[in-house]
Amino acid sequence: MNIATIRDKLTKQYTFFNELPASVFKEIENNALHVNLKKGETVFWEGDQCSSFALLLSGTVRVFKAGESGREITLYRFHEGGGCILTASSILNNSSFPAIARVDEDAEALIIPAALVRKWIGKYEVWRAFICGLLASRLSNVITTVEEIAFKRMDRRIAQHLLKTRKENTTQLFATHQQIADELGTAREVVSRILKDYESEGLIKLQRGRIELTDLEKLQKIVEL
Repeated sequence: MNIATIRDKLTKQYTFFNELPASVFKEIENNALHVNLKKGETVFWEGDQCSSFALLLSGTVRVFKAGESGREITLYRFHEGGGCILTASSILNNSSFPAIARVDEDAEALIIPAALVRKWIGKYEVWRAFICGLLASRLSNVITTVEEIAFKRMDRRIAQHLLKTRKENTTQLFATHQQIADELGTAREVVSRILKDYESEGLIKLQRGRIELTDLEKLQKIVEL
């Protein structure tokens, strides 16, 4: 591990590291692990013991629950500069990981041992604030997901998902029906039926692995119903 390079990346993505003493980087050099993770690689399975915490220097990790039927629902994603609050919670509570964490986009990460995570929480205010900030933001995300599942109709949720995930400043998004179903915690057949309804109404055009939004205004009206 080139600690100088790691330090540069850390302080860029996690700016609060600029406020930590040089001894922290010595601990990182002696104890942390620098890894490259490929898309599709599973970081944690449900029930795993969390012996480390990942600081992402690049890439994306998806955290989700999977039912016995194989149906999935995304709880949240985290990117460079962020972290997995379920990992932090499992470390602090000495409990097993309650979901699945899988690499969504090729990632570079610094793996911090659980002992260091606990030590820094007790010793450094900026690290403690970072962990507490994750708790607040991720809890809000999970509550929003639960509310959407419990109270929003699936047609509204799909319309909202299409608008939210389209490529910036375009009317296109690249996703399969199964991927959308996994994101929203429903069956592929349900997604396919609603998307075909939208296509027949002239709101979208369906192609293999790609969706073009042809009437953004009407999709937004569905979201607001």
